[in-house]
Amino acid sequence: MKKTILQIGKYYHPYEGGIETVTKYIAEGLTDFENVVVCFSQDGITRMDQVNGINVYRIAPSLTISSQDICFTYYSYLKKIIKEVMPDIILLHCPNPFLYPITSRLTPKSTKLVLLWHSDILGRGLLYRLVSRFERNIIKKADLILATSPNYVHPSSPIYAHRDKVKIAPNGIIKSDLLWRLGDEATVENIRRKYGHKKIIFFVGRHASYKGINYLLEAERYIQSDCVILIGGRGPETDQLRQANHSERIHFLGRIPNNDLRCYYYASDVFAFTSCTKQEAFGIAMAEAMFCGSVPVTFSIEGSGVNWVSINGQTGIEVPLGDVKAYAAAIDRLISQPDLYYQYASAGKDRIQRYFTSQQSVAVINEIFHQLVDEPTSI
Repeated sequence: MKKTILQIGKYYHPYEGGIETVTKYIAEGLTDFENVVVCFSQDGITRMDQVNGINVYRIAPSLTISSQDICFTYYSYLKKIIKEVMPDIILLHCPNPFLYPITSRLTPKSTKLVLLWHSDILGRGLLYRLVSRFERNIIKKADLILATSPNYVHPSSPIYAHRDKVKIAPNGIIKSDLLWRLGDEATVENIRRKYGHKKIIFFVGRHASYKGINYLLEAERYIQSDCVILIGGRGPETDQLRQANHSERIHFLGRIPNNDLRCYYYASDVFAFTSCTKQEAFGIAMAEAMFCGSVPVTFSIEGSGVNWVSINGQTGIEVPLGDVKAYAAAIDRLISQPDLYYQYASAGKDRIQRYFTSQQSVAVINEIFHQLVDEPTSI
């Protein structure tokens, strides 16, 4: 009889987000186990539905505070679900501080509690002080913590004090979303033609401060090569960034449809990954770009997995944090040295295919979970 994993996350498919993608490929990929998901609903309705055979319990939030959904009846709903499902493993996706005390209290003694640590909570203001005790308690109670990179097991992270029970389970790209399809060649050519077949520097992601897009706007002034900079995505800083842009070489694209995103990756030459804090814990968009042959330029971010996914001098170029002149010089170097560019592009795609696909991620987690429930003394 299969053992059961109950994943607790923020949202689930069809919601699109990095953590939600990981939750989905784990649920669908760990076929040795029965998989059940609990998350918040987005339509205000509490219900259970099925997504590709996975039972998904969606709980309607009562309110939202600082992007954190809160439900006054969540405790009773989760208690009922746990009693019904009787999970062998509860996998809680972090950060999700509202759920820390609830999950900690409701996890049965016979159930293994696992935290998938996507990111620290970086703010240290009043809200963090209110939840930090619950964070410490659930880290202490957890049987196992999964970090997405060895770099994140860092003294600046709350999981560092319990590093003896941390294992590494990297995130992974969905290869099928990035493989060439019929018509892609024409789409890629249209993108290149639209920008005069100039070299393309591409950014895509949420327009938020930790993404460091302002550094890219500053670096543009120092880029000597004939190129264009395409900025995809949107977010709270979009209007501010547009107003700060005074260059005809920079183009804001808005949200790029999923079916077009891979074509922008393939059309680009350099992937401008300007994230500047460890809130960027891994860099899945960078991994996708590398798979498609775009070479990343990154900042050094202490305690982030970004500089583990792309290796400086092997798959891309890493420059000191915030040094926009060095960032521009790295872009110029890649554009002016095609042999170096192709060397990095080839090595980057190979690295992603070897270590950072959803299949690789699931295989690692599958082995870890079998050790946890079948041979508990090995953890």
